[in-house]
Amino acid sequence: MASLHRFSRFSAGLMLSSRRILPAKVADGQAASFNRCAQCCYSSLRSEAIKDDFYAERLSGDQEGITVFTFNRPKAKNAISKHVANQFRESIEAVKHDKSVRVVILRSAVPNIFCAGADLKERLQMPPEEVGPFVSGLRALLSGIAALPMPTIAALDGAALGGGLEIALACDFRLAASNAKLGLVETKLAIIPGAGGTQRLTRIVGIAQAKRLIFSAKILNGHEAAKIGLVEEAVEQSVEGDAAYHAAVSLAEQILPQGPLAVRMAKAAINGGIETDIATGLALEESYYAQVIPTKDRIEGLKAFSEKRKPMYTGN
Repeated sequence: MASLHRFSRFSAGLMLSSRRILPAKVADGQAASFNRCAQCCYSSLRSEAIKDDFYAERLSGDQEGITVFTFNRPKAKNAISKHVANQFRESIEAVKHDKSVRVVILRSAVPNIFCAGADLKERLQMPPEEVGPFVSGLRALLSGIAALPMPTIAALDGAALGGGLEIALACDFRLAASNAKLGLVETKLAIIPGAGGTQRLTRIVGIAQAKRLIFSAKILNGHEAAKIGLVEEAVEQSVEGDAAYHAAVSLAEQILPQGPLAVRMAKAAINGGIETDIATGLALEESYYAQVIPTKDRIEGLKAFSEKRKPMYTGN
């Protein structure tokens, strides 16, 4: 029941089941149906019963330990409104201290769209004095994604433009379908990427490529993005339109068996070290290594190796 209590913080308008976070209006019978879907890797995430613009859920069975954040605002192409930003922020807060969450996947329930970026209709109605603080809030939101201690994967099964791509850039991995459309297109609107895009894109693809993409507002497909390292992998889109999501689940399944605390420490060492000189980076590595030495998982790993069995890690 402890994990249920933690996940109840996602939204006051949600009703919690052991495998899914559901809208309050979903009846018990529907909840049971959703739970059965969860055991099948949530192949039916686009159910009409889910009405939230952004929601989170736990996978179960062999995928236990994976939490999925889903954009679901089809009429606005998953554009980031104040409401979506608030739901997103609550979801991040709910998982960041939860040791049972080993991988987070970001995906869309809307066909051919990951996220179209900022809600420009809402932005048009904002007084100029509100625009700066709102963009600063988005920048902090994406920094929150980047700071999550567990691995994060963006499953790009459609367009990720402007702020949508900035969300993906804040993740550890980006997997794209062949039909994805990826670009920081803000210069078309006489603005610049304001939620970390100028910094994260440059660190991922290099200075020249980042300037080319931002200055020209160029849009790439999945394969083009993979060629320059913008995404780690491009997969042919499936008839169902969720090939990148399934690739993300497959990658998450490769991470799940590893020592969860070791994965978190490795992420912290890599992220911290890459921003500094090699000597400082090595010192960081040493400090994070020291944190895994007294853990029960380290002893379990050694015993399992000696006994030629699969280790049973608990994150302690």
